[in-house]
Amino acid sequence: MRTIDIISDAICPWCWIGKAHLDAALAELAEDGLSFRIRWRPFQLNPDMPEDGLPRDAYRAAKFGSIERSRHLDAQVAEAGRAAGLDFHHDRIARTPNTVAAHRVIRAAEEEGAQHAVAEALFRAYFQDGRDIGDAATLAELAGEAGMDPAAVADLLEGESLREVVLAEDLAARRAGISGVPSFLMDRHLLFSGAMPGPRMADAFRRAHAI
Repeated sequence: MRTIDIISDAICPWCWIGKAHLDAALAELAEDGLSFRIRWRPFQLNPDMPEDGLPRDAYRAAKFGSIERSRHLDAQVAEAGRAAGLDFHHDRIARTPNTVAAHRVIRAAEEEGAQHAVAEALFRAYFQDGRDIGDAATLAELAGEAGMDPAAVADLLEGESLREVVLAEDLAARRAGISGVPSFLMDRHLLFSGAMPGPRMADAFRRAHAI
């Protein structure tokens, strides 16, 4: 079985939209008898983010020049999300978190076959419910809802397990020239970056599978 890797950040809105399009593409490909192993790999949009994160409005105003500009961009994302069947509520988000802990949970979920479900849970919690996915207790609860053992996740986050793995994979992606997410690879070869519509994703995966 061939492998599709999604390089993503848990606070990237286009990554949630990309996941929705990926799910549509995978359903289309399944009708053709094609199935793939799906893996999520880390990328930090904000590698210098403080461990406790920052107030979102202040961070976004500094990044984009004004809060008005930030809200205009949020509105564009929300419109694209609605077209993909997603419900964004940026007004509910109080903080922009450091995402290393979230990536550690997603990485741990691979051993349990729960990565796809955990990624969805974190996207939905952050963008729809405004929950702080930099908070260890919140991450353990969300992971539990996605099929993991919440106590085991809490224990993971109390220590340093998988931190170096996540940071090394993030660095490897940057050294490979990846600067934007979501990026999609098949068998470690970059196919495309961006949240392209499901049918176009399916075509790209179908062509790559045939090689």
